[in-house]
Formats: sequence, C-alpha cells, structure tokens
Amino acid sequence: MKILNINSSSNRQSSISTGYAEKLIDRIKEVEDEVSIVERHTTYSDIPFLNEEMLASLFVKGERTESQVDALRKSQELVDELIEADTIIISAPIYNFSVPASLKAYFDLIARAGLTFQYTENGPVGLLKDKKAYVVISSGGTQIDSDIDFAGKYIRHFLGFIGITDIEMIKLDQLMFDAESKQEKADNQIKELQLA
Repeated sequence: MKILNINSSSNRQSSISTGYAEKLIDRIKEVEDEVSIVERHTTYSDIPFLNEEMLASLFVKGERTESQVDALRKSQELVDELIEADTIIISAPIYNFSVPASLKAYFDLIARAGLTFQYTENGPVGLLKDKKAYVVISSGGTQIDSDIDFAGKYIRHFLGFIGITDIEMIKLDQLMFDAESKQEKADNQIKELQLA
C-alpha cells in the first residue's frame, strides 16, 4: 500500500491532528504487510500560492513552452504523488473556521483539468477513482459539520471533486471543551477501523 500523508499543521511540536494521523498510519501498518509512505507537509515545504505565470500555464491549449512547464513543475510533482498513492491521509487543524492557508494552496495546485478532474457536458468529473482518504481534523471550538465549519465540508467536497469519495473523517473537534472524551472517541474509531 502506498500512503500519501498530507500534514497541514503549523504546530510541529504537539499537533493533535498530526499525532492522530501517525496513530492511523501505525494502525494501517498492523494490517498491511507492505506500506510505503510519502510525507508531504504543506506548511513546511516549498508549496507556492498560485501566481499569474502558473495560472496562464494551466490554461494553455496545445503544447506548453519550457517556461510554462517549469512554472507548473511543483504542481506536477504534487499531482504525481497523489496519482501514485492508494491511500491519502490529510491531517488538518481548523484555523479561524477553515483550513490552513497552506492546505488551500496545495488543493489549488492539485486541481488539474485533465489530470485530477475533467470537464464534461454534465459538469466536472473527478478522475482519481478507487482511492481511500482519511481526514483527521481537529479544532478548538468549531464543531465539525456545523454551520461554522468551513473546513471539514470543504475538504470532503474538494476530494469528491477530484474523484475521491471513499472518505473516513476522524473528528477531534471542540477540544477546548472536552478534549479527553473526543480523543478517546478518535482512538476507538482508529482501533475499530475495518482495514482488511
């Protein structure tokens, strides 16, 4: 199994979402004989925000110039990682009701017409079928799936947009109020996952 582990927390020392993604990976390793992991940290790696040159290069009709290919080099690297993975794990804290800016930048770079989705007469269709995604999402005060959750619903929608619909959410929300029981629930969810 090839796992792409996408970490978006700015907290390198004690991130709850990062820690639970690691627990999830350990749980998968208990079941799977061969597991290879690609680590992609959206905050602490060279993931750029979309700029004018990149946007222009995305919408070229026909063959791209060398400079246009170069402008999309990081985007292509991220898309290749995603295509090669069997399982995607996204750990995402909620910052101010939404995803970290670095995760949004990552999503902008992997939304590639013809590679991860395509336009049809019936609208866009995701191309990344038959992949499993786990989303480990944490918050201090925001309740996941509530009216003020613009992170969990966005991640689920985006993954569906690129064709990933088999999604398991591991929720560690409102930790400011009841961290112990939320963490216990997430521990049990990971322990009871049907992975075989």
